[in-house]
Amino acid sequence: MGQRGETSSNSGYEVPFPSVTSHKLLLLVATSHIRETLSAINLKQYIIGEVKMKEKPMKNEETMLKTEFKSAFILSVIIVILMVVASVGGLFIDGIYQDNLLVKSALYSNDLVTLLLAVPLLILSLVLSKRGSQRAQLVWFGMLFYTLYNYAFYLFGAAFNSLFLVYVALFTLSIFALIFGITSLNVKGITERFRPGTPVKWIGGYMVLVALLLGSFHISLSLGYVFTGQVPEIVINVEHPTNLISALDLSLVVSFGLLGAVWLWKRQPWGYVLAVIWNVNATVYMAALSAATVWAFQSGASEDIMLVALWGLIGVGCLISFVLLLGNMESSEPKVQ
Repeated sequence: MGQRGETSSNSGYEVPFPSVTSHKLLLLVATSHIRETLSAINLKQYIIGEVKMKEKPMKNEETMLKTEFKSAFILSVIIVILMVVASVGGLFIDGIYQDNLLVKSALYSNDLVTLLLAVPLLILSLVLSKRGSQRAQLVWFGMLFYTLYNYAFYLFGAAFNSLFLVYVALFTLSIFALIFGITSLNVKGITERFRPGTPVKWIGGYMVLVALLLGSFHISLSLGYVFTGQVPEIVINVEHPTNLISALDLSLVVSFGLLGAVWLWKRQPWGYVLAVIWNVNATVYMAALSAATVWAFQSGASEDIMLVALWGLIGVGCLISFVLLLGNMESSEPKVQ
């Protein structure tokens, strides 16, 4: 999932920033993903619930303000601000990235998708969570997981630059926000809102399929080195001393994907929570990888434009999965009769 490209990058690092045409194409890709996501999620139906209250709202908002949710919320607001700073800085500060062309393409495109898709989704989920939406709470934590996973690449994989401390803050605050938020989550109460007909087998099966395919790919790279002594091409292309992509994917994506899928099959409470978080992260990150593939192709860093189809296929599957989960979750707010 963190695969940034597998073809050789150009040796000349100071390649011009992608052209206006490239910008238009990237904006088109990003906009398309946003439109697809918002229409498929049908936020009014699945997250907001479009409900009117008879009386005062339930205690969700009050609970958030009086428990650890308050800490998670405050940290998340800071994270949103820092995400904007990192994305705008990466896109518009000349020479901020000192990496090779392939890595630069991935960083620029991630900045674009983060600014246009991830930040709005995180803000929306925060606002709706504060109003008491339990669906939005799960999306919120999924976006925090995206922030943790995404900025791990910047912190540990990008060449040292002026935004280093911002990356440290984003990575660290995401960890604490997830800890404060998830430990305060009413997991049992949320699980009870999922309908008996929720297609847990299909969703769990898809998660296992993606996790196994991704895990097999990364494990084969390491085993290939063990038996042949040949450094994987992906490591050579990004010019990093270790295989950071495999490290993060195996530890954060594959492991949590398999665990969430098994628990979801068994209809265990944490299975529903992990499944939504995992699929939200995967959906947004597939948009980032799609943009990265287009950017790398346009800048001449890679010729693997067909990877867009692979990222798109995985992303759509994850999008459908978390939409099905949220769609089968009954609203926590009382409706007007």
